[in-house]
Amino acid sequence: MAHEPSPQDQPRNADDPGLPFPAARDVSPAAPLRWLARGFADLRACPGPSLFYGVCFAAMGLLTVITLVHAYEYAAALASGFLLVGPLFAMGLYEISRRRERGEACALAPTLTVWRRNLGNIGVFAVVLGVVLLVWARASMVVFALFYTETLPSLESLAEQILALRNLEFLGTYFGVGLIFATIAFAASVVSVPLMLDRNQDAVSAMLGSFGALLRNPGPMLVWAVLIVLLTAIGFATFNIGFVVLMPILGHASWHAYRDLIEPLPPA
Repeated sequence: MAHEPSPQDQPRNADDPGLPFPAARDVSPAAPLRWLARGFADLRACPGPSLFYGVCFAAMGLLTVITLVHAYEYAAALASGFLLVGPLFAMGLYEISRRRERGEACALAPTLTVWRRNLGNIGVFAVVLGVVLLVWARASMVVFALFYTETLPSLESLAEQILALRNLEFLGTYFGVGLIFATIAFAASVVSVPLMLDRNQDAVSAMLGSFGALLRNPGPMLVWAVLIVLLTAIGFATFNIGFVVLMPILGHASWHAYRDLIEPLPPA
């Protein structure tokens, strides 16, 4: 059942000793599909602000491809890193869903500076994700250097090799290492940013609460991760144009995932 906003959901100060540790709750395996449906409903209800963020996501993707078209090894790392840092760039979408949930008007301006609400802890979380992304970029280069046995190809021929399943040792190692980093980032960020925005939760508790939600619901979280990867792949396959619509849906859906996965605050 969807979480209904109530007075106790007002943001609290992260230093408030009465702010409880975020407790996870069980959801059904079909919950991720419900989150996507609610995300699409938020997009339909607030198309202007939502699509603004979608255009920003698409522009970032296009800029990355254009800038690194001759450095595909970096482009590959950054493309996968796109999934790692996505929760940070979706803060405005979380706020749109939060405002709609509370019956407030759809507006872009209040969402642009929502990060100020808990700047210190969001900054800590950004540093953690940034370190993970940098380490993954370096690990990606090491995998290319150690396991790519042919002359380094162009981005197009690399994609052709992936589709044709050639050079399987390289592909297995690359995607295996990437999966490790993706799992760590996903576990730490499933509900972290919404927690910090909605409750002013500290970064450490938010990340631990996110790990707790994953450990309590491994099946639904696997479904959710697969859906995120599939929709992101569709976005890349459409030359980033698909992100204009897909990223707002995913961002809004992530807010509803947080609402379902974390117990609401007790009365203040």
